[in-house]
Amino acid sequence: MVGIDIEKILQLAPSPAYVVDLGRLRHNLAILDEVQKRSGAKILMALKAFSMWSLFPLIRETLHGVCASSPWEARLGREEFGREVHSFAAAFKESDVVELLAISNHLVFNSFNQLERFRPLWEKEKGRVSIGLRVNPEHSEGHTAIYDPCAPKSRLGIPRREFDGRSLEGVEGLHFHTLCEQLFEPLARTAKAFEEKFGAFLPGMKWMNLGGGHHITREGYDIDGLVELIKYFKGKYDLEVYLEPGEAIAIGTGVLVSEVLDVVKNEMEIAILDVSATCHMPDVLEMPYRPGITGGFDAGVKAHSYRLGGPSCLAGDVIGDWSFAQPLKPGDRLAFEDMAHYTMVKTTTFNGIQHPAICTFEPTSGELRVVRRFGYQDFKARLS
Repeated sequence: MVGIDIEKILQLAPSPAYVVDLGRLRHNLAILDEVQKRSGAKILMALKAFSMWSLFPLIRETLHGVCASSPWEARLGREEFGREVHSFAAAFKESDVVELLAISNHLVFNSFNQLERFRPLWEKEKGRVSIGLRVNPEHSEGHTAIYDPCAPKSRLGIPRREFDGRSLEGVEGLHFHTLCEQLFEPLARTAKAFEEKFGAFLPGMKWMNLGGGHHITREGYDIDGLVELIKYFKGKYDLEVYLEPGEAIAIGTGVLVSEVLDVVKNEMEIAILDVSATCHMPDVLEMPYRPGITGGFDAGVKAHSYRLGGPSCLAGDVIGDWSFAQPLKPGDRLAFEDMAHYTMVKTTTFNGIQHPAICTFEPTSGELRVVRRFGYQDFKARLS
């Protein structure tokens, strides 16, 4: 990974371990801060993608708050981040709404049914909590169906036709979230579709939220285009503009350190690691997704090819096939790249497999700090 001392991390880190490089994190935050300063937008961090709360003191120096998908995430944001908390879910229980109204700055509903059902609760907080609606522009830019909120029959966001005959009394903002790991151009096209369908409602709003899925800190992102788009909406409709990326905060910052436990043969060489696709990087199985490995290449490119798999009993706990310049042997360390976002937040303790430690690496001093180790009691406490 560019700008990260992988060799040093492999030497210092326990295995398995997630390691976040603080230099790369500061690099990403500087880019996001540039967007805020040039455009006037407020950027929030999506906790669903990255919730390493020990780093919140650093991140909150730049970002304006967090967006949460549940009362627990919102509480984490309120307690540990301490700035704005924006909350949304596909549907809420009454107890969720009561809790969220006490700790959120914005509360966004996914249907008119929920907006009206809970009106007696949120109207009491008028002036303190701003109420919004998530809309569905019905403009699909998603390349993977499971992550496309605008897919046919999607449960996420209110289509334009549902607005006919409905009251927007008390609603102060509109929110859409339609992207996934994408550059600026899909946002530009989506924003156009959004304005065509919902622009008539914006003059009566205080804010709009462009959601997440923006890879703003990825190389090649059109920062100038994003700034101009935000300025356009702010200037035309005189409202606050929010973005809530998750991955953009953590892109390129994380490494998952692993160790080879054994090498077996069944038609090909198979290396069994102390990390698991199903437990530690489930997007490998869900998307599917293929992470990068430092010094790893596609199978057949280098002299020694292996299938890499985890230690669980799941037959499909396979990370993929790679080749290496040198043969793998027990005790060798491998570094899976870009493993900060959608990793720690999605892990499980299936099979009682060791949960990776959580660490930081400070490139200026070369210090690796183990923030958290997990033991048997952490596993036991999730069960009863």
